Amino acid sequence: MRSKAHSKISPKADDSVPGLVLDEGQRPSSSPSSSLPKLTSIARNNTHRLIPTRYADDAEGVLARLGVPQSQFDNLLQLDGATNDRVCGESNLLPGISVHELVFGVPYYHIVNAAFAYARPGGTRFSSSYRGAWYAGFARKTAQMEVAYHYAQGLRETDWREKEVVTYRDYLADFHAEFHDLRASGARAGNLGADRRFARCLDAESYRDSQRLAADLLGSGSAGIVYPSVRHKGGTCIACFRPALVGNVRQGGKITFTFPDAYHPPKIRVSA
Repeated sequence: MRSKAHSKISPKADDSVPGLVLDEGQRPSSSPSSSLPKLTSIARNNTHRLIPTRYADDAEGVLARLGVPQSQFDNLLQLDGATNDRVCGESNLLPGISVHELVFGVPYYHIVNAAFAYARPGGTRFSSSYRGAWYAGFARKTAQMEVAYHYAQGLRETDWREKEVVTYRDYLADFHAEFHDLRASGARAGNLGADRRFARCLDAESYRDSQRLAADLLGSGSAGIVYPSVRHKGGTCIACFRPALVGNVRQGGKITFTFPDAYHPPKIRVSA
């Protein structure tokens, strides 16, 4: 395995869109409500978000394994906090999200907050480089397919030709709120397709239109988006914009991906 985490390439984002951060004096585009996706009442338990195990533990637990003296341990915690986006967010030091939006005092609150504080450079499908979102699959297989695609994409960027093994922790969460819905009408029970008006938001190669839509929706107070999985045909994903709506978070199993190399699909093993 590689000793250093590889960088992951992403479909092209729109650099002219400040993602989901609205700078002073800026306003989201004035899209009429008829041009926005329909609202659907979502009542979905046991959605699946996969997080690499190396990130799933809190900093104190990881650093404690070093066995250093308490004075050094305290200094390491302070250093980690100064460079940790989640800690910065919980201290109200990030531009993309206010501490008043984050959650505290509930199980795995640091896992929830990290999803919004750690924003990928260039953003992802429905989030910007300033503010993340809680992405999850309605089914575990959908989450696995999404993760496998993006991880393999990073391996191909470096032309990786050796075996690569990586382990993720499955985090389950429940959602009970109204979300904007990109699925075709009648597809709510099982994803049968996408609303044609927003097909470009599901472009496999570009995040331009999806980030523009997400910025409009976030600015209008949207809870998030339910949409057909781009990487798993027939699957459904959710991108939640609001930390407080990520409910009843708990740990599921561990999922290990074994890639023969960058160009062949991984073997996937699920364990407790």
